[in-house]
Amino acid sequence: MTAMMASNLVSRWSGALWSGALGICAIVAIIRPAHADPRAVVELFTSQGCSSCPPADKIIGDLSTDPSIIALSMPIDYWDYLGWKDTLADSRFSARQRAYSRMRGDREVYTPQVIVNGSTHVIGSDRAGIESAIGKTDGRAGVMSVPVTMSLSGKQINVSVAASKEPAVSHGEVWICSIARSVPIAIGRGENRGQQITYHNVVRNLLKVGDWTGRPESWTVPIENLTREGVDGAVVYVQDGSRDKPGLMLGAAYTSLH
Repeated sequence: MTAMMASNLVSRWSGALWSGALGICAIVAIIRPAHADPRAVVELFTSQGCSSCPPADKIIGDLSTDPSIIALSMPIDYWDYLGWKDTLADSRFSARQRAYSRMRGDREVYTPQVIVNGSTHVIGSDRAGIESAIGKTDGRAGVMSVPVTMSLSGKQINVSVAASKEPAVSHGEVWICSIARSVPIAIGRGENRGQQITYHNVVRNLLKVGDWTGRPESWTVPIENLTREGVDGAVVYVQDGSRDKPGLMLGAAYTSLH
């Protein structure tokens, strides 16, 4: 797949609404806290119909074992017309990838593409390039500077975002992803026909929790809002900008749901 091919596609934005803010409340109990203060969020835009993607899918699997990295797979749908409909794809992820491109001011929309910390894009199969991008973005002001924690308490997830450590960082949107940590798919047609490929940390739903304003804030999210077949983990991230104009990643956390 090439960047030019992807760039020439007619954008098909989903009519599905991204869920709005959930109610704010205090955290009462702290159970099974998530790993705090990772150094990077790595988003892979991938497709079951892309022959160049399996090496990138494997790299995301490797990165997902590193507790200092939040690695996410976001399967896109714009290659479905090539002969195989991606069984995990979501048009919201295609829209998110295009929004990143608009914010960068380029036409670089392709698979496999990795976005590191909301700013730098790298070919998803370039492990050295991903590591380099993590190092470079780690030094940018505000990137992954906001402590975020998650915990399970009964039938809800408690989310806590600390005060900003940097005066220039004073706003971000808080989103929660439900993820399936390992999804094997047997592909019957298209460029990867006959292969069984395992996808890692696949985002299965994405909900807006609220808006963070630089001060300590907490929310609760009912687990039932996230659950669906195969979901066994959750990621919360705080990102500058908005859904349509995504900016730098300010903080993130992961927790298992089992």
